[in-house]
Formats: sequence, structure tokens, C-alpha cells
Amino acid sequence: MEQTVNLQMTGEVLNDFLERFGLEPEVKKLGDFENYVFETYRAGHPYIMRITHSTHRYKDEILSELDWMKHLYCEGLSVPEVFPSLGGSLVEEAAAEDGSIFYGCLFAKARGKAVSVRSEQFSDKLFEKWGEVTGRMHRATKNYQPSEGIKKRSSWDEDDLLQIEKYYPAEEQELVENAKEVISVISSLPKKIDNFGIIHTDIHSGNFFYDGEEVHVFDFDDASYHWFASDIAIPLYYSLLYRIPASEKEERQRFGQLFLDSFINGYQKGNQLPEGWKEHVPLFLMLRDVVLYAVLHKKIAPEDRDDKLLAMMDEIAERIKCKVPIVKIG
Repeated sequence: MEQTVNLQMTGEVLNDFLERFGLEPEVKKLGDFENYVFETYRAGHPYIMRITHSTHRYKDEILSELDWMKHLYCEGLSVPEVFPSLGGSLVEEAAAEDGSIFYGCLFAKARGKAVSVRSEQFSDKLFEKWGEVTGRMHRATKNYQPSEGIKKRSSWDEDDLLQIEKYYPAEEQELVENAKEVISVISSLPKKIDNFGIIHTDIHSGNFFYDGEEVHVFDFDDASYHWFASDIAIPLYYSLLYRIPASEKEERQRFGQLFLDSFINGYQKGNQLPEGWKEHVPLFLMLRDVVLYAVLHKKIAPEDRDDKLLAMMDEIAERIKCKVPIVKIG
């Protein structure tokens, strides 16, 4: 999180939200990259409290996210239930000392546990379930219409991070131009009900729990109108990025094919594959490089980047420079 926002996120702000949702004062902080996320409790039962600063999302954006989540929940998807505050609001507001606004909302804690990319559970059985829940989400989104009074969720190309020149270093003009080219090519892809709609956009292994049988997805903060093929590319992208070093190209290729074959087998149990997905997935792998490079520059100051992160940024920059995805699709 940017330092300017951290300075405003005080204990008083947190306690204000805890009181509004009737939660106990003891919390466990789970994350603070784009939102502040806490495990909280009511009568000893765990919930997830998320606090968002207005520099990241406005209230109507959060309400549109929750509306879509409620649709998926009603369609039988294992996504977190959303709970209102004691005052009956799904999103509560609290003013920071500088006059900016924080927004708080409350979710059920997902069942299961996180799965490390290096664990024995990170295998074809999981990949197939992962693909199946993704397909089911895409099938459910085809009949979604925003509820009355809910603003339509944003489109993928409204993402602030696609303002490449705003975040890429000024001296990296070649990367800027190559990134813009990827965005331009994707912008020309056809949009149909069977290949485009609201999707999660970020279903990597850090955004779901697994109970040994089913995948339970959470963190819908980045949900937007996007091509379904992007939700196929992102799990593949992060599974490779976090599991296999860039130096092991042959192993990345081998594992990438194993992952994708299992994921697609599962996807087809939940939804018909979108037309042209195999040609489009490499584009979305490249787009993730473009976006991740921007977000790392935005969120992490140069003095806070360790050697591991710098190596990852160099790896990403090299792929953008060479106009290649993280793995070839066979």
C-alpha cells in the first residue's frame, strides 16, 4: 500500500468499522497490498473484513462488485456471502484525517485452506477443480444483470494501470510502446455473450482456498467486463511465475502444458470453451506482464524492492521487450 494511505489507516478507522459491523476488537491482519484485509470475529466465528481507500475504489465500484458476488452465490457458486453492517449497509464509510474516505465491507471466510504452489496438493486434481469453478463462474455471468441502482461494473480497459506512461519509467520507451501494442491488439478482439462478460480476472492460487474436493474463490476486487480467456490465462501465468524459475524454460513449458490440459478438462465441465481461446490466451499472458509491471512500479517504492522482486521485474521487462508470453501454448 502507498505510504500516504498507510498514514491515514489508523486504529481509530479500523475500530470504527468493527463497531459498525458488530465485530470483536481482536483482529488478524491478512494483507495490505491494494486493500486492508483482516480476519475478524463475531461470537467467536470468523469473518473477513476488507477496508478500501478511495484512491483504489469508489463506493459504487464496491457495490457493483458485491452485487455480482451475490449473483454468483445465488447461482450456487462457492463464493463468500456478503453481510450488512448493523445499520443495514453492505458498504460503510469512514473519513480519514486528511478528509479522504475508507470503505468497509464484511464477507464470510472461505472454507478450506490456501494451497502452496510447491505442495503435493498443487496437482492435476486441483487444476481440474480450478478450471471447473472458473467455467461455472463464466456460465453464471452470462445471465447477470446489475440490480436496480447498481452501477455497471467497469470494463477491463478502464483500469488505471493501463495508463502505461503513468507507471512505467520514462526511460523505458520500448516497453511502453510494446505494452500499448498488446493492449491495442486485445481491444480489437470480438465480444460475444459466450466469450465476454464480468469475470474475476485474478483467480491465482492466493485467491482461493481448497478443501481437498472443491475450490472456494474469494477477492473479487478486480472483477471487470473482460474476455473469458483472461481467466484461463491468469491461473496459468501465476502458477508458472511462482513455481518455476525463468531460467528453467523447458520445465516451465512442460508444467505449463500439464497445468493447462487439466485446467481445460475441468473448465469444460463448467462451461463451453470460448471460441478462439487457444489463440487468445497468449495475448492475456502478455497483458498480465504489462499490468503486473505497472502495479509493481505503482505500489512498491524503489527503496523497498528486494533482490527477488527486482529479478522478477527484470524477467517481466524482458518478456515485454521481446513480445513473448511467459509460456507457449501448444
